[in-house]
Amino acid sequence: MEHEAIIGGFKCLYWLVKHEIAHHTNYPALLDLADLLGCEYFSKLRIDQRTNYRSHKIVDDMLQILAEVVDEPISAAIKTSKAVGLEIDESTDISVLKQLDIHVRYTDKEGQLFCQFLDLVSIPDGMARTIAEAVKEVIIEKGIPQDRIYGLGTDGAAVMTGKHNGTAKLLADTWPGLVTVHCAAHRLALACKDAADGVPYMKTFRKHLQDLYLYFRNSANRTSALKAAASVLQVAALKEVKDTRWLSQEKAISNLQRNLPAVLATLAEEADLKKDPVARGLYTYCATYRFVAAVHLQADILPHLARLSKLFQKENVNFMAIKNHVPVTIETLRQIKAAGDKQPEGSFLAQVNEKVNNLNIDAEEERVRRDRGQPTSTGRFWTKFQNEVMDPYIDRLVEHLELRFQQVSILGAFNALGPPGPQADEGQAISDLKMLAKQFQVIQEMPLLHEWQSFKVLVTTGILKDKSQLEIMKAMTSQYDELHQLYPNLSLLSAIALTIPVASVNCERDFSAMNRIKTDLRNRLQGKSLTACMKISINGPPVSKFNFSRALELFFAQPRRIACTDASCQLCRKSEDPERNCK
Repeated sequence: MEHEAIIGGFKCLYWLVKHEIAHHTNYPALLDLADLLGCEYFSKLRIDQRTNYRSHKIVDDMLQILAEVVDEPISAAIKTSKAVGLEIDESTDISVLKQLDIHVRYTDKEGQLFCQFLDLVSIPDGMARTIAEAVKEVIIEKGIPQDRIYGLGTDGAAVMTGKHNGTAKLLADTWPGLVTVHCAAHRLALACKDAADGVPYMKTFRKHLQDLYLYFRNSANRTSALKAAASVLQVAALKEVKDTRWLSQEKAISNLQRNLPAVLATLAEEADLKKDPVARGLYTYCATYRFVAAVHLQADILPHLARLSKLFQKENVNFMAIKNHVPVTIETLRQIKAAGDKQPEGSFLAQVNEKVNNLNIDAEEERVRRDRGQPTSTGRFWTKFQNEVMDPYIDRLVEHLELRFQQVSILGAFNALGPPGPQADEGQAISDLKMLAKQFQVIQEMPLLHEWQSFKVLVTTGILKDKSQLEIMKAMTSQYDELHQLYPNLSLLSAIALTIPVASVNCERDFSAMNRIKTDLRNRLQGKSLTACMKISINGPPVSKFNFSRALELFFAQPRRIACTDASCQLCRKSEDPERNCK
């Protein structure tokens, strides 16, 4: 009964923390509820008036035990991994304290890749040396073999990637061969931002989209008017139009494209009836051929960029995402540009002229030409839009995507581990292998090249034939397969390729969890307690699969006043000290 009571307490506490609910205040209440529902064994937790196992101190103790149980299998798996990669990022919590997040990538003995939250460290400042020292301390504390750390993913900030004194440089001085990668999701967002900033109209277009959303969000009356117009026109209400680094504006653009008639009707009503100057300014900007065409252009382009962004945000993404999908996106953008005024049926750009006619708007360009007595036509407006907005914008998108993703340095050399393409260059593959041997000094060049001569036959006619590069690398990494013994150097390179992070989005998710856990009402939560909550929330299994027996063992590893009546119980009486159970 005593054991059941302790395990029940652990279950209640784990459920609270797993669901990111304040545990100190809710744990006693949850025990009381369980008691009311008939869980009589909880009465065993009441030893006397002062000892009932509900105090903050015992809750903190139990929280650390739960976090340790979550941590044990992860730490054991990391220590057996052939290669380890780290993702690091720093942020500020609700208490305005700087926090360093460390996420780890490793492979198990079957070659399966895992990504887990490792630790959260409070740091006094965001300087490179402070971050580097904090990372090294965590690695030493966790017992992770430092000679197996080969990859580091960051957000690309100067403090992380500085050439002379950045965090990556300081860590590379300690861990030779460390490969530092600028987060692919951040690179994509920067490429899109730079492309828009390079075209004057697209730069103002993004600003007006934000102004449009804020105009309706800041007024309940305007929002109601918009919803009424949307209801009459049988379209959905306007969603948030906001540009973020993760390209979440794709859905907003899609909604705006569908709801444009309602938006323009509401703006016109606010401008004419209420004489609202802001509505007049927004209507003047939006009721133009160029704006309508720009919305449809973004509606065609953003889904491809958002798809790429979602790929880079996957937990276990690797360098092949860049290799396989960035060229496809670039070619798709080029096809949109090449189609010109003959866009394929079903695309949004193909509907621009029809949409403009249905909206019955006086285009700004049309008004200017009427004043000058010049003929007007939608064809002339399209030509101007294509020459001044669409083509330059797509050209800059392609340019910046190539600039930020073609130079993948050492990552491109891992292509030698995949199946040969139709135009395979053996000389390039050998050059790539030499580059990898030079980067990772634990690998000897000549044995590596000898292994590759046999390996290339294996992937063309042997057991690895018709397998993808990811499948090949997993097979080479698996410690249960004879391949890792026959090709030790290629096996290690495969493990390194899998664990080198190409993004730091896992750190962003960790910070999101931190902000959900440490709120205004829980602003004193910090240190080991905050880290334990995050480990359980992020890494912890469901309550039904948690190893509460192990938690019970760790609980009784320390002297406890509670003990069962079984004199032969090894858990309650590990020590022969007669005073143990009275402390």
